[in-house]
Amino acid sequence: MEKSGEMVGFPLLLDTDKYEACTITYRLPRDHLNQLTPTELSWIHVFLNSVPSFKKRAETDDTVTDAPARAQTFALRYTEILEDFKKDPQSHGGPPDGILLCRIREQVLRELGFRDIFKKVKEEENTKAMSLFEKVVRLNDDIEDEAKRVENLVRGIFAGNVFDLGAAQLAELFSKDGMSFLASCQNLVPRPWVIDDLDKFIVNWCKKSWKKAVIFVDNSGADVILGILPFARELLRRGTQVVLAANDLPSINDITYTELIEIISKLKDEQGKLVGVDASNLLIANSGNDLPVIDLSSVSQELAYLASDADLVIMEGMGRGIETNLYAQFRCDSLKIGMVKHQEVADFLGGRLYDCVFKYDDF
Repeated sequence: MEKSGEMVGFPLLLDTDKYEACTITYRLPRDHLNQLTPTELSWIHVFLNSVPSFKKRAETDDTVTDAPARAQTFALRYTEILEDFKKDPQSHGGPPDGILLCRIREQVLRELGFRDIFKKVKEEENTKAMSLFEKVVRLNDDIEDEAKRVENLVRGIFAGNVFDLGAAQLAELFSKDGMSFLASCQNLVPRPWVIDDLDKFIVNWCKKSWKKAVIFVDNSGADVILGILPFARELLRRGTQVVLAANDLPSINDITYTELIEIISKLKDEQGKLVGVDASNLLIANSGNDLPVIDLSSVSQELAYLASDADLVIMEGMGRGIETNLYAQFRCDSLKIGMVKHQEVADFLGGRLYDCVFKYDDF
């Protein structure tokens, strides 16, 4: 399962020479090459803490022969690599950052034959979310005040984004109790959020007419189906063409573009509408990505072509919109939206765990 096709830079980046994918500064030029920085060490521990939940998912992958033994090998091998970084940050292609640590984890899983260890839980959550889709949409449609309706749609994105099995604490919570989308909508941390440009965005929503929006989607289940799709449907209703950019290959519980195509085909009625809204202007693109974070200097040619004339870019989720690309600048309006699900990110931003980031830049 290797990515195919030549990758190119995302055409809407404002200055590709100054673009840095990672939001957090893991090390400074003055830091010693052979000594781990405190930030690097803290993130190594984030990934160490995620090993048990990944091992547990891998053990139950019935598509892999000897899955329990291979899952144990994954846990030992990946832990050993993380420990190697502590001794020598230059090992394994380092120094380490969020992108490299994710990439190595995926490589170890794939080398052991694991292609999609979260497939079963993704299918279960997609089925649950699809059964609620019409109800969530109609609740939004019943809000006559446009500003309040947009805020409700945004809150839905945050509520859906809770479903993230890459965050150790949330993975444990989910395995015990599951999660309720509507309850999550009600239980968001109160505003003002750690980055809160919602009022500014709503003002622009009411006065602007974006012709094309590109949305980099995140997780399966409630995230994409009950969070992003109702928001995208509202854009469609306003006459905006919407491109949903999803992963090429599976990673954690992130939605892939093939999965998203299937979901939307099931949600459309016989006339190709999403609960009464024409969806002919809704396009699904393969981003070329295979990680829960994304480096926009390397995307698929398909996405680059479809995005070239967009006037709104949305980076959704902690991986794509906070841990990477929070400070990315674009040649058009942009929105970074996601929930903070690692304490290390909360500390970096000066916010709270499960705080919300809503960063809107008009161009």
